[in-house]
Amino acid sequence: MIDRERICARSGLRLSGLLLAVGLCPLAQADEATGDTQLQTVTVTSSKTAEKARSNLRTVVDSATPIDIINSEQLLKTGRAELSEAISKLLPSFNFGTNIAGYQSTVRPLNNRSLNPAYTVVLVNGKRRHNGSVPASGSTDNSGHNPVDIDMIPISAVERIEVLKDGAAARYGADGIAGVINIILRSDPYGTHVGTSYGQLYSGQGETAKFEGNTGFALGDGGFLQISLDARKRGQAYWLDKADSGYRAYFEDDRQAAWDHRALKNGDPKLKAYNWAYNAELPFSDALKLYSYGTYGERRARVQNNFRLPNSNASIPELFPDGYFPLNNIEDTDYQVLIGGKGALSAWDWDLSTTYGRNRNSHSSDLTINPSYGPESPTSFGDLATFQFEQLSTNFDLRRTFEAIPLLNFPVEMAMGLENRWERFRTFDGDPLAYTVGPYTYPQYLADGSPNPLYAAYGGRTAIGAQAAVTIRPENEADQQRNTTSAYLSFVFKPTKRWDIGIAGRLEHYDDMPENENFSFNLTSRYELTDTLAVRGNVGTGYRAPSLTQIGYSVTDNRTAVDADGNVVPALRRTVTPNNALAKALGGGDLESERTKNLGLGLTWQPASRTSVTLDAYVIDIDDRIMLSENLYDRQAGNGAFGDVLASQGFARTDWISFYTNAFDTRTRGVDLVADHWTPFGRFGDVRWTLAFNWNNTTIRGRASSTPAALQSQGIELIGHASEGTLVSASPHTKLILGANWTLGNLAVNLLNTRYGSVETWQQNETQDRSFGAKWLTDLDISYTLFNSLTLSLGGTNIFDVRPDKNGIDNPNGGQAVYGNPPFHPAGGAWYTKLAYDF
Repeated sequence: MIDRERICARSGLRLSGLLLAVGLCPLAQADEATGDTQLQTVTVTSSKTAEKARSNLRTVVDSATPIDIINSEQLLKTGRAELSEAISKLLPSFNFGTNIAGYQSTVRPLNNRSLNPAYTVVLVNGKRRHNGSVPASGSTDNSGHNPVDIDMIPISAVERIEVLKDGAAARYGADGIAGVINIILRSDPYGTHVGTSYGQLYSGQGETAKFEGNTGFALGDGGFLQISLDARKRGQAYWLDKADSGYRAYFEDDRQAAWDHRALKNGDPKLKAYNWAYNAELPFSDALKLYSYGTYGERRARVQNNFRLPNSNASIPELFPDGYFPLNNIEDTDYQVLIGGKGALSAWDWDLSTTYGRNRNSHSSDLTINPSYGPESPTSFGDLATFQFEQLSTNFDLRRTFEAIPLLNFPVEMAMGLENRWERFRTFDGDPLAYTVGPYTYPQYLADGSPNPLYAAYGGRTAIGAQAAVTIRPENEADQQRNTTSAYLSFVFKPTKRWDIGIAGRLEHYDDMPENENFSFNLTSRYELTDTLAVRGNVGTGYRAPSLTQIGYSVTDNRTAVDADGNVVPALRRTVTPNNALAKALGGGDLESERTKNLGLGLTWQPASRTSVTLDAYVIDIDDRIMLSENLYDRQAGNGAFGDVLASQGFARTDWISFYTNAFDTRTRGVDLVADHWTPFGRFGDVRWTLAFNWNNTTIRGRASSTPAALQSQGIELIGHASEGTLVSASPHTKLILGANWTLGNLAVNLLNTRYGSVETWQQNETQDRSFGAKWLTDLDISYTLFNSLTLSLGGTNIFDVRPDKNGIDNPNGGQAVYGNPPFHPAGGAWYTKLAYDF
């Protein structure tokens, strides 16, 4: 353990010295009078911009860095969407991933500026939110970072969301290189809202029912307590093609002829969830306020998987004579509690808080077997694997405004603070019957004396392990801990009425990293060229230590995989830790920290109080970017050089191996454009128009890994073409959102048109790369309020039933990737109705 007092003191002294010596150890923040962009405890921006947030401002023009604001009404009008998908519908730089199979089905990445969630800090009321426990390992994010599960926060609890879209590593942590999401909880001391909704996909699948409610109470003199609850239920939905007519599932022709050729039911899992939250503040005097918030959520998901064919080596006819669709059962439990106090002492504003959060993810399975145990195999497994992440953070912040200091004749805003963050990632092993090798082999003859076709096809050998399941063995268990202590110092200068300058620096100490002390800085500036036009910019650096999941995650995954030729095949996939002896033999090793740099330049224009436009360009460099390797296997069925390497390390020659490694140096460039205008039409009502556009492009600047000879002989790269594609082509390069919100008395009509640019899905075999064209999606919500309290709504998402191009590899088992990895939900249109009562 480290000496916290010594580290904090040393960090603060060193940081102060660097700031004074360099004179511009930069920033990412803001203030009440200067329009500075510091995400404070209760409001993300200053009190000035917070006022505008409450009046439904779409984008902030008087901030030194770009900030977008989403209010609760906009979130609730996104239809079927949960919180993370709702954000992606409303912000052009965010895209929502489409993991639609397996145990990552409930972890869908919310990418910002084509960067995965590892580079965006998530706050609740200005305080860091704890991460989830499951590493990202899906179609568009193979980083292994465990992102914050935003969907465990009830939408009904959210007053607004404020998104700072530029680097903020110096103020909020070195992982904030792409920006910050600050979720502001409701703080009304009065009023009650109750709402319910029902809807489904046009196909009739995915039936969705929701309930939401929140109520407020007054506490003391000027305090409040807000309580919120969401509950939702969603039915299963799948939309993939049926298997090719020549694809065989049965040995017998009569059963083959009767088969419906449905080999895949991957898609949206069946889901039940509820989330609860409270937010409270109790003032004792002008000098002291106590505050607290908490969230609690449970989610139960049931995930379909690929059909285990009766003629495959995963079949045990005595148990499932017609084959089976294995089911993954995923149980998530998530909670966070924060307690803090704030007030004024002399000329200083102070804020002290502590928060603890935990996410636990447990796996079980039904309608599955471990074929190596034959007819004696269980057909359900109550404990396959458990993942858990904990975080305890304590923050102390001070702020003060100096009207003038020596040598300077203008105001200076100063902020400083300390943070200590403890994190722990653990995994727990499951039922040995799920992963051990049983004694069963297929008999040569059936009970009636006829030849057993399974014996003839597979030489008696069955598949091994519980099918369609992730399992953790005792040797896979992880227990990774980290203690991070940091100090920051920032200044905001206003040399003239038109010019703001902000500088900030942050020193962080990681107790588990070789380079355990690291410095990040940020410099921002905004200058008003005229009363309506201003230029702004920022430059900064960041440092992201490997996530504990990237360091310690190790599982066995018995599902299917895509081989180097693009075929979907059964595979026993083993993810090993980066410092495992096998990983080192294959070019891996201890992970290095990622180094980041960001640069931004923008214009803001507000020609009238009803109109605002912001245009911001950015460049983000990330060195030693961490990714999951390709699926590494022996293409010579275990008889090649790679099989020898596996055997030498105690692995089966037919295992598929992957691990996390420093892969690429990347550069991301882009432009954000946001415009907001309100038009009054007199007796015909008012219309609020919005336009939001993002262009971004990621390129590979260099490779941080090399392929060992044992893999080169197989024609497989350690980090290959497919992995590169997830960075440079899997997210759309452009996204355009056009919105119109018309209100006429008690009638409100909200129309949202979104254009997603084209995307590409790359394979290890470049000849199988596929592109998917740009698409327009239209959402519509119509509501009417009766008696000033009862609101009826009818709406639809993707009302014209637009689907992604069917341009994926058409495998004979049903085209698992026929839609590729689209940036929007591939199931088509959906309708919903809502009833809400406010009193």
